[in-house]
Amino acid sequence: MCPADADLCAVGDLGPRSAREFTRGAGAWPLRIIVVRAGDAVNGFVNRCPHAGHALNLRPDDFLTPDGAQLICRSHGALFDPVTGACIAGPCPGARLESVPLEVVAGRVRLAAPR
Repeated sequence: MCPADADLCAVGDLGPRSAREFTRGAGAWPLRIIVVRAGDAVNGFVNRCPHAGHALNLRPDDFLTPDGAQLICRSHGALFDPVTGACIAGPCPGARLESVPLEVVAGRVRLAAPR
């Protein structure tokens, strides 16, 4: 696991409705993080679908529906709330993406200590 204050990006690197992936750690199972910006909120989730256990995206940083309103699993079409990670449609009702605690410090997004 990476240190709690691992820097990911500048908030300005993320559009108002955007999502990007960052990988932290080494070895066969690094932490793959989806950083989602919805307005002023920045949220982090492990890039792993709770339905099938694989990454949500098929192409780099391709996580959002065309309108940018939800995260989508490109394999099975599950939709997730970009703030809570809750599955709102598709094959995994009641499930949610695993949250990754983030914080914004001096305009930079970084991993936060778990709460």
